[in-house]
Amino acid sequence: MISARTSGPSWLAAGIASLVAMGAACSSASPASGATFPADAYTTTPSDSGALVIDVRTSPQPPSRGTNDVQLTVTRASDGTPVDGVSLDVQPWMPAMGHGSSTPTVTAQGGGVYLVTEVYFYMPGAWELRTSISGATTDHATLQLTIQ
Repeated sequence: MISARTSGPSWLAAGIASLVAMGAACSSASPASGATFPADAYTTTPSDSGALVIDVRTSPQPPSRGTNDVQLTVTRASDGTPVDGVSLDVQPWMPAMGHGSSTPTVTAQGGGVYLVTEVYFYMPGAWELRTSISGATTDHATLQLTIQ
């Protein structure tokens, strides 16, 4: 029987480093988006009630087949003030096919800006981002996008 003997702090340090690396690789935390958005909106849409206006910017812009990030800026139609303190539920939907794709993550950024990450458009055509707004203000909006 041959045995290898490892002793000293170098073995322990190597083991800890391996565990840390595995933990980082298997983490379920989302990395920072790193997306950049243009100054001009891709589209601007009023909410169903007309009380809110939503500017849509995409990364990449125009949006393309695959995974995209979307920046939604929500303001009051009456005076243009940003709407903070609400929750957005966004569902990508392809009306021609009668179904959508996976539900993206929405993170409030402040100043009425909401970052929607991991928006997956699996095929070209007309898509909607069906958006429900809840909290201090409750409303809905259907944001139209064309995927090439």
